[in-house]
Amino acid sequence: MKRTFRDWLIFFGLLADEAAAVGLVLLVLWAFDISIPIWTAVVLALALGGIAFVFHRSVIPSFHRRRVAGVEAMVGMSGQVIEPLNPVGVVRINGEYWKAESENGEVPAGKTVEVSSVKGLVLRVRRRE
Repeated sequence: MKRTFRDWLIFFGLLADEAAAVGLVLLVLWAFDISIPIWTAVVLALALGGIAFVFHRSVIPSFHRRRVAGVEAMVGMSGQVIEPLNPVGVVRINGEYWKAESENGEVPAGKTVEVSSVKGLVLRVRRRE
C-alpha cells in the first residue's frame, strides 16, 4: 500500500507528540533536581521513539479502511438460520436475531446464509454453499 503525504504528516505529528512527552518528563526531572546520566535519557528516548515508530507505522493502514456502520455493515455477513426461511424466517448473525427473507426459496434451519441486502429491518439473504 502506497503511503500518502497525509499519512506521513499524521505519522510524524504523532511521533512529535511522543517526543514532546519525553521532553516533558525530562523537564520535570530537571525541575525537581533529579539527575540521570544523559546516555540513559538518550537510550530511553530512542527506545520509546522506536516503539512509537513501529506502533504508528502499523496503524497507518487503518486510515485507508472503509468505514462502515449501521445496516451497510450487515451486507456480506454470514449467519445461521434459526427458524426455516420459506421465504421469511429468523436468522442469527453475530448473536443477534433478525427477521430474514430468502432470495432463493426455502432454507431449512441450521443452514448458513449470507446477507445480500437490508430492507428496513428485514435482511434479504441467500443460501451459502
